[in-house]
Amino acid sequence: MLVTLLLILFALLGAPLFTVIAAGALWGFYSADIDLSAVLIEFYRIAEMPILIAIPLFTFAGYLLSESKAPHRLVEITRALLGWMPGGLALVSLVACAMFTAFTGASGVTIVALGALLYPALKESGYSDNFSLGLVTTSGSLGLLFAPALPLILYAVVAQQLGIGGSITIDDMFLAGVLPGLLMLVLLVAMSLWTVRGNQLTPFSAPKAWHAIREAAWELPLPFIVLGGIYGGFFAISEAAAITALYVLVVEVGIHREISLKKLPGVMRESMLMVGGILIILGLSLASTNYLIDAEIPAQLFDIVREHVSDKLTFLLLLNIFLLVLGTMLDIFSALVLIIPILLPIAIGYGIDPVHLGIIFLANMQIGYFTPPVGMNLFIASYRFKKPVMQLYLATLPWFFVLFGAVLIITYWPALSLFLVNN
Repeated sequence: MLVTLLLILFALLGAPLFTVIAAGALWGFYSADIDLSAVLIEFYRIAEMPILIAIPLFTFAGYLLSESKAPHRLVEITRALLGWMPGGLALVSLVACAMFTAFTGASGVTIVALGALLYPALKESGYSDNFSLGLVTTSGSLGLLFAPALPLILYAVVAQQLGIGGSITIDDMFLAGVLPGLLMLVLLVAMSLWTVRGNQLTPFSAPKAWHAIREAAWELPLPFIVLGGIYGGFFAISEAAAITALYVLVVEVGIHREISLKKLPGVMRESMLMVGGILIILGLSLASTNYLIDAEIPAQLFDIVREHVSDKLTFLLLLNIFLLVLGTMLDIFSALVLIIPILLPIAIGYGIDPVHLGIIFLANMQIGYFTPPVGMNLFIASYRFKKPVMQLYLATLPWFFVLFGAVLIITYWPALSLFLVNN
Protein backbone atom coordinates (compact mmCIF):
# COMPACT_ATOMS: atom_id res chain seq x y z
CA MET A 1 0.00 0.00 0.00
CA LEU A 2 2.85 2.38 0.86
CA VAL A 3 4.54 1.70 -2.49
CA THR A 4 1.27 2.43 -4.34
CA LEU A 5 0.85 5.75 -2.52
CA LEU A 6 4.46 6.68 -3.28
CA LEU A 7 3.99 5.92 -7.00
CA ILE A 8 0.83 8.04 -7.10
CA LEU A 9 2.70 10.86 -5.35
CA PHE A 10 5.58 10.68 -7.84
CA ALA A 11 3.09 10.81 -10.74
CA LEU A 12 1.38 13.87 -9.24
CA LEU A 13 4.75 15.55 -8.77
CA GLY A 14 5.47 15.17 -12.47
CA ALA A 15 7.60 12.02 -12.69
CA PRO A 16 7.67 10.61 -16.26
CA LEU A 17 4.77 8.23 -16.68
CA PHE A 18 6.86 5.33 -17.98
CA THR A 19 9.06 5.42 -14.87
CA VAL A 20 6.02 5.17 -12.61
CA ILE A 21 4.66 2.23 -14.65
CA ALA A 22 8.09 0.56 -14.67
CA ALA A 23 8.50 0.94 -10.91
CA GLY A 24 5.02 -0.52 -10.33
CA ALA A 25 5.66 -3.50 -12.62
CA LEU A 26 9.11 -4.24 -11.17
CA TRP A 27 7.87 -3.99 -7.58
CA GLY A 28 4.92 -6.25 -8.37
CA PHE A 29 7.08 -8.96 -9.91
CA TYR A 30 9.65 -8.64 -7.12
CA SER A 31 6.95 -8.99 -4.44
CA ALA A 32 5.60 -12.09 -6.18
CA ASP A 33 9.09 -13.66 -6.45
CA ILE A 34 8.94 -13.57 -10.25
CA ASP A 35 12.15 -13.02 -12.21
CA LEU A 36 12.37 -9.38 -13.31
CA SER A 37 13.32 -10.52 -16.81
CA ALA A 38 9.54 -10.89 -17.30
CA VAL A 39 9.49 -7.16 -18.06
CA LEU A 40 12.03 -7.57 -20.87
CA ILE A 41 10.05 -10.49 -22.28
CA GLU A 42 7.10 -8.14 -22.84
CA PHE A 43 9.27 -5.87 -24.99
CA TYR A 44 10.30 -8.92 -27.01
CA ARG A 45 6.61 -9.82 -27.48
CA ILE A 46 5.97 -6.35 -28.89
CA ALA A 47 8.87 -6.76 -31.32
CA GLU A 48 7.32 -10.01 -32.57
CA MET A 49 3.98 -8.41 -33.47
CA PRO A 50 3.53 -8.24 -37.28
CA ILE A 51 1.56 -4.99 -37.03
CA LEU A 52 4.24 -3.20 -35.02
CA ILE A 53 5.65 -1.56 -38.13
CA ALA A 54 2.32 0.24 -38.75
CA ILE A 55 2.75 2.47 -35.70
CA PRO A 56 6.01 4.26 -36.67
CA LEU A 57 5.12 4.45 -40.35
CA PHE A 58 1.67 6.01 -39.88
CA THR A 59 3.16 8.39 -37.30
CA PHE A 60 5.96 9.43 -39.66
CA ALA A 61 3.43 10.07 -42.46
CA GLY A 62 1.33 12.21 -40.11
CA TYR A 63 4.32 14.29 -39.06
CA LEU A 64 5.33 14.84 -42.69
CA LEU A 65 1.84 16.06 -43.53
CA SER A 66 1.75 18.43 -40.55
CA GLU A 67 5.16 19.94 -41.45
CA SER A 68 4.19 20.54 -45.09
CA LYS A 69 1.56 22.84 -46.56
CA ALA A 70 -0.88 19.96 -46.88
CA PRO A 71 -3.16 21.39 -44.12
CA HIS A 72 -3.47 24.64 -46.10
CA ARG A 73 -4.34 22.75 -49.30
CA LEU A 74 -6.87 20.61 -47.43
CA VAL A 75 -8.65 23.71 -46.10
CA GLU A 76 -8.59 25.48 -49.47
CA ILE A 77 -10.10 22.59 -51.43
CA THR A 78 -12.90 21.98 -48.96
CA ARG A 79 -13.57 25.72 -48.78
CA ALA A 80 -13.70 26.01 -52.57
CA LEU A 81 -16.06 23.05 -52.92
CA LEU A 82 -18.30 23.60 -49.88
CA GLY A 83 -17.98 27.30 -49.03
CA TRP A 84 -21.16 28.18 -50.98
CA MET A 85 -23.32 26.19 -48.53
CA PRO A 86 -25.02 27.78 -45.48
CA GLY A 87 -22.42 27.29 -42.76
CA GLY A 88 -20.10 25.92 -45.42
CA LEU A 89 -16.90 27.15 -43.81
CA ALA A 90 -17.91 25.56 -40.50
CA LEU A 91 -18.46 22.29 -42.37
CA VAL A 92 -15.08 22.75 -44.07
CA SER A 93 -13.39 23.22 -40.70
CA LEU A 94 -14.97 20.14 -39.14
CA VAL A 95 -14.22 17.85 -42.08
CA ALA A 96 -10.67 19.15 -42.52
CA CYS A 97 -9.85 18.75 -38.82
CA ALA A 98 -11.35 15.25 -38.68
CA MET A 99 -9.33 14.10 -41.70
CA PHE A 100 -6.13 15.68 -40.40
CA THR A 101 -6.48 14.20 -36.90
CA ALA A 102 -7.18 10.76 -38.38
CA PHE A 103 -3.79 10.79 -40.10
CA THR A 104 -1.77 12.49 -37.37
CA GLY A 105 -3.50 10.75 -34.43
CA ALA A 106 -2.91 13.80 -32.24
CA SER A 107 -5.60 16.40 -31.62
CA GLY A 108 -3.27 19.11 -30.27
CA VAL A 109 -1.32 19.03 -33.52
CA THR A 110 -4.54 19.70 -35.44
CA ILE A 111 -5.30 22.83 -33.42
CA VAL A 112 -1.78 24.16 -33.96
CA ALA A 113 -1.52 23.20 -37.64
CA LEU A 114 -5.03 24.09 -38.86
CA GLY A 115 -6.06 26.64 -36.24
CA ALA A 116 -3.90 29.37 -37.78
CA LEU A 117 -5.81 28.90 -41.04
CA LEU A 118 -9.33 28.24 -39.81
CA TYR A 119 -9.80 30.65 -36.91
CA PRO A 120 -9.04 33.85 -38.89
CA ALA A 121 -11.06 32.53 -41.86
CA LEU A 122 -14.09 31.87 -39.65
CA LYS A 123 -13.84 35.35 -38.10
CA GLU A 124 -13.53 37.01 -41.54
CA SER A 125 -16.63 35.15 -42.73
CA GLY A 126 -18.76 36.66 -39.97
CA TYR A 127 -18.74 33.86 -37.41
CA SER A 128 -18.69 35.02 -33.78
CA ASP A 129 -15.48 34.80 -31.78
CA ASN A 130 -16.82 32.22 -29.32
CA PHE A 131 -18.32 30.10 -32.11
CA SER A 132 -15.01 30.11 -34.02
CA LEU A 133 -12.98 29.26 -30.91
CA GLY A 134 -15.38 26.50 -29.88
CA LEU A 135 -15.42 24.96 -33.34
CA VAL A 136 -11.64 24.89 -33.82
CA THR A 137 -10.96 23.64 -30.28
CA THR A 138 -13.63 20.94 -30.50
CA SER A 139 -12.88 19.74 -34.01
CA GLY A 140 -9.24 19.40 -33.03
CA SER A 141 -10.14 16.10 -31.37
CA LEU A 142 -12.44 14.84 -34.13
CA GLY A 143 -11.04 12.06 -36.27
CA LEU A 144 -9.75 9.68 -33.57
CA LEU A 145 -12.47 7.21 -34.60
CA PHE A 146 -11.53 7.30 -38.29
CA ALA A 147 -8.86 5.08 -39.85
CA PRO A 148 -5.91 5.10 -39.77
CA ALA A 149 -5.91 6.93 -36.40
CA LEU A 150 -3.18 5.55 -34.15
CA PRO A 151 -5.43 5.09 -31.06
CA LEU A 152 -7.56 2.59 -33.00
CA ILE A 153 -4.44 0.57 -33.81
CA LEU A 154 -3.11 0.80 -30.28
CA TYR A 155 -6.38 -0.38 -28.72
CA ALA A 156 -6.37 -3.46 -30.96
CA VAL A 157 -2.74 -4.18 -30.02
CA VAL A 158 -3.41 -3.95 -26.27
CA ALA A 159 -6.60 -6.02 -26.51
CA GLN A 160 -4.84 -8.71 -28.59
CA GLN A 161 -2.05 -9.00 -26.04
CA LEU A 162 -4.58 -9.54 -23.24
CA GLY A 163 -6.01 -12.52 -25.11
CA ILE A 164 -9.54 -12.20 -23.71
CA GLY A 165 -12.88 -11.47 -25.30
CA GLY A 166 -12.07 -13.13 -28.62
CA SER A 167 -9.98 -11.96 -31.55
CA ILE A 168 -9.87 -8.17 -31.96
CA THR A 169 -8.22 -6.99 -35.16
CA ILE A 170 -7.22 -3.55 -36.36
CA ASP A 171 -9.60 -3.99 -39.32
CA ASP A 172 -12.45 -4.50 -36.82
CA MET A 173 -11.56 -1.29 -35.01
CA PHE A 174 -11.25 0.65 -38.27
CA LEU A 175 -14.73 -0.50 -39.34
CA ALA A 176 -16.26 -0.02 -35.88
CA GLY A 177 -15.20 3.63 -35.75
CA VAL A 178 -16.79 4.68 -39.05
CA LEU A 179 -20.47 5.09 -38.08
CA PRO A 180 -19.86 6.51 -34.56
CA GLY A 181 -17.32 8.95 -36.02
CA LEU A 182 -19.79 10.01 -38.71
CA LEU A 183 -22.52 10.44 -36.06
CA MET A 184 -20.32 12.88 -34.13
CA LEU A 185 -19.39 14.74 -37.30
CA VAL A 186 -22.99 14.97 -38.56
CA LEU A 187 -24.29 16.26 -35.20
CA LEU A 188 -21.64 18.97 -35.09
CA VAL A 189 -22.33 19.92 -38.71
CA ALA A 190 -26.07 20.16 -37.94
CA MET A 191 -25.36 22.35 -34.92
CA SER A 192 -23.08 24.58 -37.00
CA LEU A 193 -25.61 24.96 -39.82
CA TRP A 194 -28.34 25.91 -37.37
CA THR A 195 -26.17 28.37 -35.43
CA VAL A 196 -24.89 30.27 -38.47
CA ARG A 197 -27.93 29.92 -40.73
CA GLY A 198 -28.11 33.70 -41.34
CA ASN A 199 -24.47 34.22 -42.30
CA GLN A 200 -23.39 35.47 -45.72
CA LEU A 201 -22.46 32.75 -48.22
CA THR A 202 -19.37 32.53 -50.42
CA PRO A 203 -20.42 32.15 -54.07
CA PHE A 204 -19.15 29.02 -55.80
CA SER A 205 -16.34 29.69 -58.24
CA ALA A 206 -15.47 26.97 -60.72
CA PRO A 207 -11.98 28.41 -61.46
CA LYS A 208 -11.15 28.60 -57.74
CA ALA A 209 -12.45 25.07 -57.18
CA TRP A 210 -10.42 23.73 -60.10
CA HIS A 211 -7.31 25.55 -58.85
CA ALA A 212 -7.75 24.07 -55.34
CA ILE A 213 -8.23 20.57 -56.81
CA ARG A 214 -5.07 20.91 -58.87
CA GLU A 215 -3.10 22.18 -55.86
CA ALA A 216 -4.23 19.21 -53.71
CA ALA A 217 -4.16 16.66 -56.54
CA TRP A 218 -1.38 14.63 -54.91
CA GLU A 219 -2.95 14.52 -51.43
CA LEU A 220 -6.51 13.74 -52.55
CA PRO A 221 -5.89 10.07 -53.45
CA LEU A 222 -4.29 9.31 -50.06
CA PRO A 223 -7.44 8.30 -48.09
CA PHE A 224 -8.65 6.18 -51.02
CA ILE A 225 -5.28 4.45 -51.35
CA VAL A 226 -5.10 3.63 -47.64
CA LEU A 227 -8.71 2.68 -46.90
CA GLY A 228 -9.47 1.25 -50.33
CA GLY A 229 -6.35 -0.90 -50.18
CA ILE A 230 -7.12 -2.24 -46.69
CA TYR A 231 -10.83 -2.94 -47.14
CA GLY A 232 -10.40 -4.06 -50.73
CA GLY A 233 -8.00 -6.75 -49.53
CA PHE A 234 -5.10 -5.50 -51.63
CA PHE A 235 -2.71 -5.12 -48.68
CA ALA A 236 -2.47 -5.62 -44.93
CA ILE A 237 -2.30 -2.87 -42.28
CA SER A 238 1.50 -2.89 -42.14
CA GLU A 239 1.71 -2.73 -45.94
CA ALA A 240 -0.80 0.15 -45.96
CA ALA A 241 1.37 2.01 -43.45
CA ALA A 242 4.47 1.50 -45.60
CA ILE A 243 2.69 2.66 -48.76
CA THR A 244 1.27 5.70 -46.93
CA ALA A 245 4.67 6.73 -45.57
CA LEU A 246 6.38 6.26 -48.95
CA TYR A 247 3.63 8.12 -50.81
CA VAL A 248 3.65 11.09 -48.42
CA LEU A 249 7.46 11.17 -48.46
CA VAL A 250 7.59 11.28 -52.27
CA VAL A 251 4.82 13.91 -52.52
CA GLU A 252 5.93 16.33 -49.80
CA VAL A 253 9.71 15.97 -50.23
CA GLY A 254 10.09 15.04 -53.89
CA ILE A 255 7.15 16.69 -55.67
CA HIS A 256 6.06 19.68 -53.60
CA ARG A 257 9.54 20.05 -52.04
CA GLU A 258 8.05 21.67 -48.95
CA ILE A 259 10.24 19.60 -46.65
CA SER A 260 13.89 19.83 -47.59
CA LEU A 261 16.30 16.93 -47.32
CA LYS A 262 18.09 18.94 -44.65
CA LYS A 263 14.88 19.22 -42.60
CA LEU A 264 13.80 15.59 -43.15
CA PRO A 265 16.02 14.02 -40.43
CA GLY A 266 14.51 16.43 -37.89
CA VAL A 267 10.98 15.36 -38.84
CA MET A 268 12.02 11.72 -38.58
CA ARG A 269 13.53 12.35 -35.17
CA GLU A 270 10.42 14.09 -33.81
CA SER A 271 8.07 11.40 -35.07
CA MET A 272 10.22 8.58 -33.73
CA LEU A 273 10.51 10.27 -30.33
CA MET A 274 6.74 10.02 -30.08
CA VAL A 275 6.77 6.39 -31.26
CA GLY A 276 9.56 5.53 -28.81
CA GLY A 277 7.58 7.00 -25.94
CA ILE A 278 4.49 5.02 -26.95
CA LEU A 279 6.41 1.74 -27.26
CA ILE A 280 8.18 2.18 -23.91
CA ILE A 281 4.88 2.83 -22.17
CA LEU A 282 3.26 -0.06 -24.06
CA GLY A 283 5.97 -2.58 -23.15
CA LEU A 284 6.06 -1.59 -19.49
CA SER A 285 2.28 -1.48 -19.31
CA LEU A 286 1.96 -4.99 -20.75
CA ALA A 287 4.43 -6.22 -18.16
CA SER A 288 2.40 -4.51 -15.45
CA THR A 289 -0.77 -6.00 -16.93
CA ASN A 290 0.64 -9.52 -16.71
CA TYR A 291 1.31 -9.00 -13.03
CA LEU A 292 -2.22 -7.67 -12.48
CA ILE A 293 -3.72 -10.68 -14.25
CA ASP A 294 -1.51 -13.14 -12.30
CA ALA A 295 -2.58 -11.45 -9.07
CA GLU A 296 -6.24 -11.61 -10.24
CA ILE A 297 -6.66 -7.89 -9.56
CA PRO A 298 -9.13 -7.29 -12.48
CA ALA A 299 -11.30 -10.13 -11.16
CA GLN A 300 -11.22 -8.63 -7.65
CA LEU A 301 -12.13 -5.18 -9.02
CA PHE A 302 -14.98 -6.75 -10.99
CA ASP A 303 -16.33 -8.36 -7.82
CA ILE A 304 -16.18 -5.00 -6.01
CA VAL A 305 -17.93 -3.20 -8.87
CA ARG A 306 -20.54 -5.99 -9.06
CA GLU A 307 -21.42 -5.45 -5.41
CA HIS A 308 -22.39 -1.83 -6.04
CA VAL A 309 -23.46 -1.86 -9.70
CA SER A 310 -25.86 -4.64 -10.59
CA ASP A 311 -26.88 -3.83 -14.16
CA LYS A 312 -25.03 -3.16 -17.39
CA LEU A 313 -26.72 0.19 -18.17
CA THR A 314 -25.66 1.77 -14.88
CA PHE A 315 -22.12 0.47 -15.36
CA LEU A 316 -21.97 2.07 -18.83
CA LEU A 317 -23.10 5.44 -17.46
CA LEU A 318 -20.48 5.34 -14.68
CA LEU A 319 -17.92 4.24 -17.28
CA ASN A 320 -18.65 7.34 -19.39
CA ILE A 321 -18.19 9.65 -16.41
CA PHE A 322 -14.94 7.92 -15.42
CA LEU A 323 -13.53 8.09 -18.96
CA LEU A 324 -14.43 11.77 -19.37
CA VAL A 325 -12.52 12.60 -16.20
CA LEU A 326 -9.66 10.35 -17.31
CA GLY A 327 -9.53 12.10 -20.68
CA THR A 328 -8.87 15.44 -19.01
CA MET A 329 -5.88 14.07 -17.07
CA LEU A 330 -4.11 11.58 -19.36
CA ASP A 331 -3.15 11.64 -23.00
CA ILE A 332 -4.97 9.02 -25.01
CA PHE A 333 -1.95 6.75 -25.54
CA SER A 334 -1.11 6.52 -21.85
CA ALA A 335 -4.76 5.97 -20.97
CA LEU A 336 -5.06 3.14 -23.49
CA VAL A 337 -2.15 1.10 -22.21
CA LEU A 338 -2.84 1.82 -18.53
CA ILE A 339 -6.61 1.48 -18.24
CA ILE A 340 -7.72 -0.97 -20.94
CA PRO A 341 -5.98 -4.00 -19.32
CA ILE A 342 -7.95 -3.32 -16.13
CA LEU A 343 -11.18 -2.19 -17.78
CA LEU A 344 -11.56 -4.83 -20.49
CA PRO A 345 -12.04 -7.88 -18.18
CA ILE A 346 -14.59 -5.93 -16.09
CA ALA A 347 -16.52 -4.81 -19.19
CA ILE A 348 -16.59 -8.36 -20.58
CA GLY A 349 -18.04 -9.47 -17.24
CA TYR A 350 -20.96 -7.14 -17.93
CA GLY A 351 -21.41 -8.58 -21.43
CA ILE A 352 -19.95 -5.61 -23.31
CA ASP A 353 -18.37 -6.43 -26.66
CA PRO A 354 -14.60 -5.62 -26.62
CA VAL A 355 -14.80 -3.78 -29.96
CA HIS A 356 -17.75 -1.72 -28.71
CA LEU A 357 -15.80 -0.95 -25.53
CA GLY A 358 -12.92 0.36 -27.62
CA ILE A 359 -15.19 2.81 -29.46
CA ILE A 360 -16.81 3.94 -26.18
CA PHE A 361 -13.34 4.47 -24.71
CA LEU A 362 -12.02 6.50 -27.65
CA ALA A 363 -15.22 8.54 -28.04
CA ASN A 364 -15.05 9.58 -24.39
CA MET A 365 -11.33 10.34 -24.54
CA GLN A 366 -11.96 12.37 -27.66
CA ILE A 367 -14.24 14.82 -25.82
CA GLY A 368 -12.22 14.55 -22.62
CA TYR A 369 -9.56 16.57 -24.44
CA PHE A 370 -11.71 19.69 -24.14
CA THR A 371 -13.70 18.92 -20.98
CA PRO A 372 -13.31 21.67 -18.33
CA PRO A 373 -11.50 22.40 -16.17
CA VAL A 374 -8.26 20.74 -17.29
CA GLY A 375 -8.87 19.34 -20.79
CA MET A 376 -5.55 19.55 -22.65
CA ASN A 377 -6.96 21.11 -25.84
CA LEU A 378 -8.42 24.02 -23.88
CA PHE A 379 -4.94 25.09 -22.84
CA ILE A 380 -3.43 24.42 -26.27
CA ALA A 381 -6.13 26.59 -27.89
CA SER A 382 -5.76 29.27 -25.21
CA TYR A 383 -2.02 29.47 -25.90
CA ARG A 384 -2.39 29.23 -29.69
CA PHE A 385 -5.07 31.93 -30.02
CA LYS A 386 -3.99 34.02 -27.00
CA LYS A 387 -7.41 33.82 -25.36
CA PRO A 388 -8.31 33.37 -21.65
CA VAL A 389 -9.00 29.77 -20.67
CA MET A 390 -12.34 30.84 -19.16
CA GLN A 391 -13.43 32.06 -22.59
CA LEU A 392 -12.50 28.66 -24.03
CA TYR A 393 -14.63 26.98 -21.33
CA LEU A 394 -17.68 28.98 -22.41
CA ALA A 395 -16.94 28.64 -26.13
CA THR A 396 -16.68 24.84 -26.06
CA LEU A 397 -19.60 24.14 -23.72
CA PRO A 398 -22.35 23.86 -26.41
CA TRP A 399 -20.11 21.60 -28.49
CA PHE A 400 -19.39 19.46 -25.44
CA PHE A 401 -23.09 18.82 -24.78
CA VAL A 402 -23.72 17.84 -28.41
CA LEU A 403 -20.80 15.39 -28.42
CA PHE A 404 -21.72 14.02 -24.99
CA GLY A 405 -25.16 13.24 -26.44
CA ALA A 406 -23.40 11.43 -29.30
CA VAL A 407 -21.32 9.46 -26.77
CA LEU A 408 -24.48 8.33 -24.98
CA ILE A 409 -25.95 7.13 -28.31
CA ILE A 410 -22.70 5.28 -29.09
CA THR A 411 -22.66 3.76 -25.61
CA TYR A 412 -26.24 2.53 -25.45
CA TRP A 413 -26.60 1.55 -29.11
CA PRO A 414 -23.90 -1.12 -29.68
CA ALA A 415 -25.16 -1.90 -33.18
CA LEU A 416 -23.88 1.48 -34.37
CA SER A 417 -20.31 0.35 -33.66
CA LEU A 418 -20.74 -3.31 -34.55
CA PHE A 419 -22.88 -3.13 -37.70
CA LEU A 420 -20.02 -2.86 -40.21
CA VAL A 421 -17.88 -5.32 -38.22
CA ASN A 422 -20.58 -8.02 -38.30
CA ASN A 423 -21.61 -7.54 -41.94
